[in-house]
Amino acid sequence: MMRPVTLGRMTVSKVLEMESGPPMPLIVPGITPQDLAHLATWYTDDTLGPTAEQSAFMMSMHSYVLQLDGLTVLVDACNGEHKHRSIPDVDHAQTPFLANLAKLGLSTDDIDLVLCTHLHFDHVGWNTRLESGRWVPTFANARYLFSRRDFEHFGKQELETDHLRAFRDSVLPIYEAGRAALIEENIAVHRQIGDGVWLEPAFGHSPGNFSVLAQCGGERAIFWGDVVHHPIQLVRPDLTMSFDGDPVMARATRLRTVTRAVDEALVCFPAHFRDPSAGRVLRDGSVYRYRFLGEAP
Repeated sequence: MMRPVTLGRMTVSKVLEMESGPPMPLIVPGITPQDLAHLATWYTDDTLGPTAEQSAFMMSMHSYVLQLDGLTVLVDACNGEHKHRSIPDVDHAQTPFLANLAKLGLSTDDIDLVLCTHLHFDHVGWNTRLESGRWVPTFANARYLFSRRDFEHFGKQELETDHLRAFRDSVLPIYEAGRAALIEENIAVHRQIGDGVWLEPAFGHSPGNFSVLAQCGGERAIFWGDVVHHPIQLVRPDLTMSFDGDPVMARATRLRTVTRAVDEALVCFPAHFRDPSAGRVLRDGSVYRYRFLGEAP
């Protein structure tokens, strides 16, 4: 599992909710046996086979908790419980999320700020919990920050999708309770850009997707949300993945983000990489690879 990572005066911990592994061709069509063989030179996963058809696109669902300057920040809020979804793995799921938060010595009341990188169903679910038939804020003392672009986009949706269901049960109740602010990107949410926590645009996966950047007297960290879901996308960052709302923009954002992660030696905290999750992007010929923290060079 990912051990807490200390960067200057900030400590980052992970709160695991669950894992889910749909068939790889369903999520990223075009992965070849050569791609998987290349991935296997630096990444081992028992859900990967010699072909895409024999492989799962295994994703971890987790949140990150940042503790800095007396502030406790939750980045992304997973799937939640008692939520109706079309995907069996997460439909009315019951998970150890709150128990895993408690293992960090934290309760829901200790969270000061909730940042959702975007408003897809698997990043907002724990924003709310069911109480006497009503959806109420899970983190009762927290401010919630939502992308205005995503809020307006999903608020206008009419097709009954899991994202619209999540908007209704995990986003709108927070806004109606007066706990949410709708924000633009390129803003500091704690202290200032370069010394604190700030948001930068990462559009494409969703209309208002953003990355969270943090630096507090140590190395700079990036919480890139769904810019990259799985290590295979570092081998094939050019391929479209099925969850991207704007595939062309998402691909450009993915390439820009991983290149920046290399050039700036960022400590990366992906939203869906399995344990130990945190690491660094490295160049690997014409593409990229990942080194998990603690791995030998």
